[in-house]
Amino acid sequence: MHVHQIPVGNLGTNCYLIENESEVLIIDPGDHGDAIIARINEQQLKPVAILLTHAHFDHIGAVEQIRNEYDIPVYLHEEEHDWLTDPMLNGSQLFAVVEPIKGKKPDFSLEEGEMSLGSFTFDVKHTPGHSPGSTSFIFHEEGFVVAGDTLFQGSIGRTDLPGGNHQQLLDSIEEKILILPDHTTVYPGHGPKTTVGSEKVSNPFF
Repeated sequence: MHVHQIPVGNLGTNCYLIENESEVLIIDPGDHGDAIIARINEQQLKPVAILLTHAHFDHIGAVEQIRNEYDIPVYLHEEEHDWLTDPMLNGSQLFAVVEPIKGKKPDFSLEEGEMSLGSFTFDVKHTPGHSPGSTSFIFHEEGFVVAGDTLFQGSIGRTDLPGGNHQQLLDSIEEKILILPDHTTVYPGHGPKTTVGSEKVSNPFF
């Protein structure tokens, strides 16, 4: 299994292509849909689904383009289903860096527990705090977690946006991410990857 990290958009959001057996999961296509599609086609990969860690504007900007290009489903926690259709909820109406984003609702809800899509099997964890529906995807066998804007190298997600909750975020990280083995790679929504062990030792929030 290979993890391709593609920074996109004005805020450098990490879109991830998780590749396995010529199939690919697309996580958080926040912008630059043409570049993401070109990368998928160059690698001759078959898209299976779009997974969203949450629905802030910088993580969803290319969802509709990619959903339509490959006719694949979109998965998002139920607490943020309306965010894909509402520029105020997803924040795009509030920031001048992007056009208001108003797409269709997701096709399916993400529910906590083991999930299988195509050749992929992973664990879905609801990790609210940055936003009400924030979700992390844990690939136990491969030793990594895609954490969205929950945990960063040396920092944590902001909680000053609507629906944010600082203590809830800390609890989510401690109870669902920091319990993973120290060698687990953490792929965040922005910035470089890190490990669970490194954040236990050096992250000033813990």
